[in-house]
Order: sequence, then C-alpha cells, then structure tokens
Amino acid sequence: MLSSRLQEVLDGPWAHVRKAARAELGGDKFVAVPGETIDEARERVTRLLRDLPADPGVAAGFPIAYGGQGDPGGSVVAAEMLAQIDLSLMVKAGVQWGLFGGAVTALGTAYHHDRYLRDIISAELLGCFAMTETGHGSDVQQLRTTCAYDPATQTFDLHTPHEAARKDYIGNAARDGRLAVVFAQLITGGKRYGVHAWLVPIRDEDGNVLPGVTVGDDGHKAGLLGVDNGRLSFDHVRVPREMLLDRYGQVAPDGTYTSSIDNDVRRFFTMLGTLVRGRVVVGGSAANAAKEALTIAVRYGESRRQFTAPGETREIALNDYLAHQRVLGVHLARAYALHFAQDELVGALHEVQTADGPVDEHRQRELESRAAGLKAAQTWHATQAIQAAREACGGAGYLAENRLPGLKADTDVFTTFEGDNTVLLQLVAKGLLTGYRDAFGSLDGWGRATFVAEQVRSMVFERTAARGRIQRLIDAVPGRAEEVALTDRGWHLALFEDREKHLLEGAVRRLRKGAGQKKGRQFDIFNDVQDHVLETARAHIDRVVLEAFVAGIDRTADDEARALLSKVCDLYALSTIEANKGWHLEHQRMVPARSKAVTGMVNELLRQLRPRLTTLVDAFAIPDEWLNAAILREEPGRQDVMAGHDGAASKG
Repeated sequence: MLSSRLQEVLDGPWAHVRKAARAELGGDKFVAVPGETIDEARERVTRLLRDLPADPGVAAGFPIAYGGQGDPGGSVVAAEMLAQIDLSLMVKAGVQWGLFGGAVTALGTAYHHDRYLRDIISAELLGCFAMTETGHGSDVQQLRTTCAYDPATQTFDLHTPHEAARKDYIGNAARDGRLAVVFAQLITGGKRYGVHAWLVPIRDEDGNVLPGVTVGDDGHKAGLLGVDNGRLSFDHVRVPREMLLDRYGQVAPDGTYTSSIDNDVRRFFTMLGTLVRGRVVVGGSAANAAKEALTIAVRYGESRRQFTAPGETREIALNDYLAHQRVLGVHLARAYALHFAQDELVGALHEVQTADGPVDEHRQRELESRAAGLKAAQTWHATQAIQAAREACGGAGYLAENRLPGLKADTDVFTTFEGDNTVLLQLVAKGLLTGYRDAFGSLDGWGRATFVAEQVRSMVFERTAARGRIQRLIDAVPGRAEEVALTDRGWHLALFEDREKHLLEGAVRRLRKGAGQKKGRQFDIFNDVQDHVLETARAHIDRVVLEAFVAGIDRTADDEARALLSKVCDLYALSTIEANKGWHLEHQRMVPARSKAVTGMVNELLRQLRPRLTTLVDAFAIPDEWLNAAILREEPGRQDVMAGHDGAASKG
C-alpha cells in the first residue's frame, strides 16, 4: 500500500522507536481519559509514568553508564510519539527526564550523576525544573532568586526575596517532586556571577514539604490536567556546596569562584544551550498532536456526507468540498513539511549531543536557532490546525469523546512554554542579523541583555540538507518569472530565499538608519523595527522548512511515494506564497496575473490530492486506540442518515 511506503519515509532514522511505541503503548492503557477530575488525572499520569518503557523511550537520552541508551535523538522521537497518546503524560515525562534529568546530566558532574541519575531514570526520584519566576519568564538572565555562598558553613543561602521572584508554573512541584533544579543568581565573596543551577530537596521521602520551602498549587488549568504545576518559594534554605550543578562554574570551600568560561553572558547561554532538547521536544510534540487532529478530521470528512448536488440523490462527502479541502489540505501539507524539518532538526541535535571532543560552538548556536524557529512554527501550526480540524468536524468536534477539545486545550500553552514564540522569533532574527555584524558599527552590542542577541550565531542562508541539489534547482530557474511553471521547485526555493534576503537587508538598513537618528536608547532603535525583524524570522523559517521538505523528497526511493510527496510539497510552497501574496505584489516579485494563477494552482493541487487525503493521514500510522475518537467508530451509514439534520452551515 502507498500509505505504508509513505510511512517508511516518515518514520525515518528512528523508525524503530516509532514502531516500538505503537507496539508497546497500544491498547487503551495509556490514552487520555476525558472528563477526569484534576486529582484523578494527576494520579493516573503519575502512575503511568513509571510504566513507560525505557528502551526505547523518553529516558533513552541518558548516558549508557547509568541505564540510558545514549540516544538523545531517540528520546525526542519517543516523546513525540507519547504526545499522540496523552499530552499530559508526555509533558510529565518531559519534565522528569527532559528538563529535570536533562539539567542534572548537562549541568552536573560525576558526583551528581553517580548519586541521582539511576533513580531519575527509574522515576523513583521525581523532580522539578524550577527556572521560570512569576515576574521573569523569557528574560531568564534577570531572575531575582538569589543563592549566596557562606564559607563558614560551606552552604548556599537560597532565598526568594519577594513574591514576583517565586518559581511558577513548575511541573511536578504541586504534588510529586522531591528534588528541584533551581536556577538563581550565584553570589560569593560579595560578587554576583550570574544565573546558575542547584539541586534542592523540596520534600522528604514521605512527601512532606521541607522547612523553608513553600509549595503552592497552580490549580486547574485550561488543559494538561495530569501535570501538577505549582509554585515554589524559599526562605533562606541552606543548600550544601556540592549541590551546585557545577560543570560550568565551581565554588571552592573558601568561596573562590572559577569557570572555564570567563564571560558571564557567554557562560549563561552555554548553560542554556545544553538544555535545547526540551524545546525540540515541545515543537515536535505539538506537530504530532496536529497530525492526530488532522487524521480525525480527514477520516470523518470521508464518511460524513451533507447536501446533494442538483439531480443527484447521494449526499456529498465533506472532503469533496473545496472549502473543506482548502482548510484541511493546506494544513496537511504544512504538517508534512514540518515533519521533515523536525526530522532534520532531531538529526542535528543528535549529532551535536553525541559528538566526541569539545562542543562545536557554531553548530550548537545553529542548532539553538533552528530549534527556536521551528518550535514557534510548529506550535502555532498546531493551534491553527487543531482549531481547523475541530471546525471541520462541526458539533461533533466539540465533544470531548472525539479527542479534539482535549488536543486543543492541552497544546494551547505550547506557544508560550519552553520559550514564548514571539521572543523565539526575535532570537532567530537576531541570529540572522549577526551575519551583518559589521554593518552595525557602534550598535555591536545593542539589546544584548534584553533580547539575548548573543544566544544565536547562525550564519545567513546556511543550507539545510541536500544543499547541492537545492542550489542547482535555484540556479536553473529562468530569468523571467513568467516563463517558469508554477510548480517549478527551483522557483519556489528562489522565491522563499529572495523574500528572506530582502526582509533581512531591509531590517539592517532600518536599524542603521535608526542608529543614525537616535543616539539614545538602543531599545528604541530595535523596538522601532520589531515588526520587520519578526517577519524576517518567519520568512527564514518558511525557507528552512521548504528546503527540509525538498531534502526529504530527495531521500525517498519509492517512485510513487516520491511523486505524491512532490505534489504535497507543491501545495505547501504555493499556499505559503499565496498567504504572502501581498508582499510579493508590493515588492514586484509577481505580477497580478501570476498571483491569481498561484491561487488557481493551489485549488488544482487540492483537487489532484483529494483522492489521496486518507492515504496521507494513514501514513502517519496513528493507532485507532490513540486517536480515541468516537466519530471514527460510527458506521458510515449512520452518518448518511444523520446528514443535514444538525443545523450545520452549508458547505455549498
């Protein structure tokens, strides 16, 4: 079957992880349960966390010496698969093994690894990742929690100075966490050395909160009921010196601070860079949730019929309406494009985190930039695609038994956790702007503290995979756009690249102009062009995603699968161009007639792909038990009988 051959392409390098998840997490044991109380959801998710397989599983990223598999790429893919079963369980696993365990692994040393990693992997020791504060989320460098060293006692004094400095929205804090990785300002010898992390006990083995620690419960949220988010405050809690996670900064018994990285800002971003896996997981998991919603909506649209054509008696399937295809087909094409971009990102992460020798700083920064951009693109895509799927299923899509309300509620927060999407786009744009650093002159350090300019050093227009082929396709495009077929891949690539380049150069010009006119606040100079740099980042992400899709097609051996993927890629490229047609017209990249032709070709591609809609979603290979939607279990005949009698608006 074509769907099976497509599945082989989509399953990619970690096919064994995906297949194991479908086999070992089958049935209804792990699936989300609609209608639970918050206590029921928390109890169930905590219990199931310990039943999750470790090989392969989310814990696969830990070192082999401690019971992991040394497979960071596999751990990301395992989390993505878990997102299609129960997003609360995925987030709980991500907090335990990705954030908490990942921080101990990346920021700690042999002492911490030997003492804690085995119990973290087995989930005997549940923990938290306490970074975000009520008053400081995205601007982590300015956290207010302090941890001051006292040589007389050889302990740190961990303190929350005011309510806005409490740790907030912390997974595992409200109920289950016994140990927390707490980020705070390190002070020793009367001097601050920036944000560092400590392992801090918050409960004893019986679950009692320890003295000096105050735990609050964030309570009922819009979704993710199974995750016990809470608040943590510390009243001069004494933390032993050895509990500092000191891979990048050490404090001697006498209080002397040493680090292999002299610059405080660079050290801070190096520490955060080691934790990039969480951001990769969030983006991939959101994209997988969108695939689930689209699968439900497409399958429902195949069986659900409504209204008859003149002179006919049989009602028309929802998927036959262009308006329906316009919604689901375009989102489906984007889901495929993002899948290939995520695969490429996971491969890059695995390569960086398993490399021998010193970290390649350039590759690390490139990874961070790509992870930030894709996380924003994937989570916004999930929000839009799940809503579109909900509406495509009409009233049935609003029922909890049909999974879509749960997916919508559980993924909503993904746009702001593991990095607020707007801040992440700024991070991507500033990474691009560093390629023009010489153009800034006196603005070399603008916005460093506020907008994390130093976090990314990716170079402009670095290619994704299939670099040579992509360049050859671009080089083959004729000089006159009107002479190029609308489905010419080189034209798509060239147009995406041209838009990114033009936006980037325009942002540079505006920044330089602002620097000449405003000799005052550097914030004002950047803030005046913030809309421009955000659009630059979006254009960059669109280009990266398209190139990844082209590379994925290039790797596809099966001719029929390759042809279908090529058509889906056409739809992704042209629908993106269509969405930005105003820019292309304003900047004379297209004449009005060609702009109209793009819309016509999008409609034609949707018509051509109509018979393959179910094939495309079947290739995601999501087990029916995971979809867990009642509308997919109803008989098609019942849909025919009920068609047209629920007050739904006409698709005609």
